[in-house]
Amino acid sequence: MTFASPQFHEEDGVLIPHRRPRHRDDDYDEIGFDVLLRMQREHFWYRGRHRLLCNVLKKEIKQHRKQALGLSAIDLGGGCGGWLEYLHAEEKSMFQTLALGDSSKRALTLAKPVVGPFACRYQIDLLDLPWCDEWDVVFLLDVIEHIADDREVLRQARASLRPGGLVMVTTPALELFWTYNDDLAQHKRRYCTEDFQRLGELVGLKLVRTDYFMFFLSPALLLSRLLFRPRKNASPEELRGYLERTHRIPSWPVNKLMGKIFSLEASIVNRVQFPWGTSILALFER
Repeated sequence: MTFASPQFHEEDGVLIPHRRPRHRDDDYDEIGFDVLLRMQREHFWYRGRHRLLCNVLKKEIKQHRKQALGLSAIDLGGGCGGWLEYLHAEEKSMFQTLALGDSSKRALTLAKPVVGPFACRYQIDLLDLPWCDEWDVVFLLDVIEHIADDREVLRQARASLRPGGLVMVTTPALELFWTYNDDLAQHKRRYCTEDFQRLGELVGLKLVRTDYFMFFLSPALLLSRLLFRPRKNASPEELRGYLERTHRIPSWPVNKLMGKIFSLEASIVNRVQFPWGTSILALFER
């Protein structure tokens, strides 16, 4: 599904602004997209996060939008489209228009069979978005921690929203949980509730809610990262191998068990405020 407009031209089904974006490998290495889609479809962490986001989204759209029909949403920095694939499958009637935006042409090419039937694909620069008052909901899911100027990303997202629109953000949480994995994944920072309160005030967005998640599984995640961290002075090849190992889908029994635990957390997210977690969700309103 694509449509042309004066500010875009089309290449292989991808809509590109006339001022062509560039992908910054120092923010996110394109090699990660090769394994990302399978991870988003099968890994307990992605499946649990997707379910949790859906539960939050259903509540907040009902509360902030009396009529959910005809809404539009875009997943910015959405990679291969795994979140949109899940959202469309689970909540097909929630949005009339869905779109995927990423700076990587490779990611958008891989996303074609994933979201091609139901979502437009845009190659965009998060620091130079081409829209004004365009979208009802913007997703930035585990994106802004990779970008030095996170304030500008949120400012650009705000400008892209219609009045009353929502921005949903997820990031790694709490600096005390920083591990080698953050260095290898090229994270610039981790976030807490106060960080999002400050960012919202700086860019003119109202912070509606924040929720820590991955609470029940945080001890196991941190233990695995501490036990299997790379040795000091490891070569780039060793570091890349370590990152690949830590991002593999666990064995079926482990993946299933972890998925059930995370599903419990996702089912109560609208009723329970967790005191911490290795990830955090923030929802803003324009």
